[in-house]
Amino acid sequence: MNITRIRRSVLAASAAVVFPVALGIAAPTASAESGSQPFGPGCSSVPKEGTGGLNDMANDPVATAAAKNPELATLAAAVKAAGLTDTLNQSQNITVFAPTNAAFEKIPKSDLNALLANTAQLKKVLTYHVVDKKITQNELAKGDFKTLEGSSITTSGSGDSFTVNNTAKIVCGGIPTANATVELIDTVLMPK
Repeated sequence: MNITRIRRSVLAASAAVVFPVALGIAAPTASAESGSQPFGPGCSSVPKEGTGGLNDMANDPVATAAAKNPELATLAAAVKAAGLTDTLNQSQNITVFAPTNAAFEKIPKSDLNALLANTAQLKKVLTYHVVDKKITQNELAKGDFKTLEGSSITTSGSGDSFTVNNTAKIVCGGIPTANATVELIDTVLMPK
């Protein structure tokens, strides 16, 4: 009789663990694994669920995730035009400082069109937004990071408020994708 109770307890405990995981309820995301959650004043405007939402982004490599997020439509188009989709999707443990559509809107339309038409310059600008390591929220407080473009960017701030190169604010940071961490920024960074 004790053996029967033990078997039932073990089966019940196994079902409690296996069943939710099989449904995807308890499946860990990159965010859960790293122990951090997205942060910043703009995170409340980014949907948690659905196509392009925070949870959806965690399942895809970074360029694919950006292409699904409506707030990153201009960036996704620029990445595609520069031929960087595969490069970004295949890179591991990177951080992308991703300008939102509003960031690109700050650039005069004629200048933006000229940038999008110049593949070499566009690659230089976009790779200036990528660091070849996953940057933690703590590292953003006072950071100096070499970008894929070859120059460095600096970060500063505390709590949920961080700035890149003293010009771009991180509006929602620490967003996990399958291969990267995304920091949504409100200004396009320009290499020197």
